[in-house]
Amino acid sequence: MSFVDGVLARVPQPFRALAMQHHELIKFGIVGGTTLIFDLAIFYSLSLTILEEKPVVAKVFSGVLATVLSYILNREWSFKHRGGRERHHEALLFFTISGIGVLIAAAPLWIANNVFEIRASQENLTTLLVVDFVLNYIIGNLMQMVFRFWALRRFAFPDENVRLIDPDLEDPDLDDRPAGEEIGQP
Repeated sequence: MSFVDGVLARVPQPFRALAMQHHELIKFGIVGGTTLIFDLAIFYSLSLTILEEKPVVAKVFSGVLATVLSYILNREWSFKHRGGRERHHEALLFFTISGIGVLIAAAPLWIANNVFEIRASQENLTTLLVVDFVLNYIIGNLMQMVFRFWALRRFAFPDENVRLIDPDLEDPDLDDRPAGEEIGQP
């Protein structure tokens, strides 16, 4: 029994059916949480040291690195049965969508610093850290997460270009389909 099967076996039935129905969204959220922690570590490491005066640059840099990790995790886990495009085309779409997502996530911080000059008016480091966190990781990430989930499913990993399932691999996310049959096919 796989790890996912074991976890699902412990979930009460009404929630198990809901989890199976929204398994891609749940996986996308787990990948997002993982890359959020990765992004946070890089952003604060940079914005509290060498990029102290340039938090937007630190956010874009941390966002780009987190996006590379996100591509690997989403392609190989969250959306592993979607896509089917040539890898370079899929990657180009993923990174274009994610690049737009990085800009969306950085927008609240940019507006606060460049329009409202919030960084110039804050002398307390704790207040500045809280403001940066709320702008970057709550407002910015929520905005970009909604955009990326929609755009990745629509463009980078669409249903109509599903990958073939390897008959030698068992996947707990799939129902009882014949080996080698494409997902989304009757």
